[in-house]
Amino acid sequence: MSRSLYFENSHGRIWEEPEGYVRLVYHAGPREAVQFRALLTHAAQALSRHRWSRMLVDQRDMAPFNPTEQDWMTNQWLPRAVNEHGYRHGAILVAHNVFARLATTQFVMATRDLPHTYRTFESEAEALAWLVAPGGNQG
Repeated sequence: MSRSLYFENSHGRIWEEPEGYVRLVYHAGPREAVQFRALLTHAAQALSRHRWSRMLVDQRDMAPFNPTEQDWMTNQWLPRAVNEHGYRHGAILVAHNVFARLATTQFVMATRDLPHTYRTFESEAEALAWLVAPGGNQG
């Protein structure tokens, strides 16, 4: 089985990986609200489609989240992704942009009460090792 492209728009690309996780890759540059929300909504739907719980989020080229995006992700998208789509483990490849890293840290801290675990990584190999680890992504 090979990876398949699930969705793509001007803000990113979503892959379904044969190891049983969704890969969300953010494109560089500014974002528009409708396209941004569509990208993340499709990512959650891709999880549901396979009953997967894991996502690799590649933010390496991503611009920082703006306050509106941050609020929507924190208060609407992630709670819905966790409670309705089964999202449980997110491995984040951290952004090169320091402000994007800070925005992601704020998002992770604001959502830590959900039954969901994020870990951040510089290395894709380390992120994947954690994400697809047998026995459940502890640590």
